[in-house]
Amino acid sequence: MNAKEITSLSLRQLSDCLRSGELTAVQAAEAYLASIRENDPSIRAYLSILEEKAMGQAAETDRRRARGETLSPLAGVPVGIKDNICTKGVTTTCASRMLEQFIPPYNAHVIEKLEEAGAVTLGKLNMDEFAMGSSTENSFFQITHNPRDPSRVPGGSSGGSAAAVAANEAAFALGSDTGGSIRQPAAFCGVVGMKPTYGTVSRYGLIAFASSLDQIGPLTRDVADSAMVMDCIAGHDSRDSTSIRMDKLPYASQLGQDIRGIKIALPEEFFGEGLSEDVRKGIQLAARRFQDLGAEIVRVSMPALTHALPAYYIISSAEASSNLARFDGIRYGYRSPDYEDISSLYKNSRSEGFGEEVKRRIMLGTFALSSGYYDAYYKKALQVRTLITRDYSRIFAACDCILSPVAPTTAYKIGEKTANPLEMYLGDIYTVPVNIAGLPGLSMPCGAAADGLPVGMQLIGPAFSEPLLYRVGYAYETDCQPS
Repeated sequence: MNAKEITSLSLRQLSDCLRSGELTAVQAAEAYLASIRENDPSIRAYLSILEEKAMGQAAETDRRRARGETLSPLAGVPVGIKDNICTKGVTTTCASRMLEQFIPPYNAHVIEKLEEAGAVTLGKLNMDEFAMGSSTENSFFQITHNPRDPSRVPGGSSGGSAAAVAANEAAFALGSDTGGSIRQPAAFCGVVGMKPTYGTVSRYGLIAFASSLDQIGPLTRDVADSAMVMDCIAGHDSRDSTSIRMDKLPYASQLGQDIRGIKIALPEEFFGEGLSEDVRKGIQLAARRFQDLGAEIVRVSMPALTHALPAYYIISSAEASSNLARFDGIRYGYRSPDYEDISSLYKNSRSEGFGEEVKRRIMLGTFALSSGYYDAYYKKALQVRTLITRDYSRIFAACDCILSPVAPTTAYKIGEKTANPLEMYLGDIYTVPVNIAGLPGLSMPCGAAADGLPVGMQLIGPAFSEPLLYRVGYAYETDCQPS
């Protein structure tokens, strides 16, 4: 099996080949590193490539397998990591000048889980700075290109993660999702992205953007691969106060079950002005396909969704202004060489260390929390959050899950929206309500637009319904595969 054949295998297929001895972990790592060397100069998904570390991990997995040890299904499988997830001894930059030289002294919980499972870390992946953006154009270091069309964005903020999986530069990747940052790039690049229920995956070691919204999740090539990764990374962690203490969900347990009788809601608010015709058609065709598979499509209304976007940007920016206050040029992070006193040190370090989008959100959040405006903006946004959560609860009392678009359009041209931040923010309209309510959301391909670019659909369920979402998504994905 040559390198291109190896990197074209799904995660499950690669895992089977490793377990059967058809491939070694070293061969798999070599194949992916060769793919990165060939493709990444044009895609630019990686900020750092850890060749020596990857080969060492792969060799150790092969030694353990040769000794007859029972290994995880992810043992020897190459993975890429979004660069806001801490990796011990490896630079973790958040794609920011502020953390350009930051080397964490510890691993994030998810990295501990992956290393315990024997996964092979290929490198750290590009992103929008501090996860603030929807196109991966806000990185301090480089712009990542969409493998489906290099003239277009891969989405964001986990654009490097989605691009690496789509370009066969990683068998799977980890990203983070604060308002759609896993699901939207997955849709733009034609891969599968899961934003888990809030608290399902530990945030320990994830550099915070908005702590009440952030979640780590997988980007993979298909639904079953996503379930495999979730089986590894989910679980309680006492170091994260928001981590849920509960029995681990059997994520892959319902794969292959039919979906007859499943009620799927279509909220009318998700199909209004601004939705492109290509995306509308893709979701409508997906709904009909679900009906053909025996599901029932239910038209519903969720009035509070119309207020989700402004509420999200107030809440997330307020939390960002608080979380990013620690980056002051004193304790760690970028320090300006040009200062005369403590005041100018703070001002110059933060002005020079943060990019324009990060500064924009810090200022918005600081304003929303300021005296005289707290009640008018932040408090009201929290009230809207409650209304959105109630709307979802009402729908889930009658339906099993919700079908919606992921983004209003397919991937747009690089540079097309950078001059208009508000237009880019509007692209998050279908994803942010899920984070506001803390629910799981699965993004997966549902066909292509007229120009061939991927169209993504989103399945949303009640808290901890990931097994159901995987079941519904897998049924659709299997039905779409050529026989």
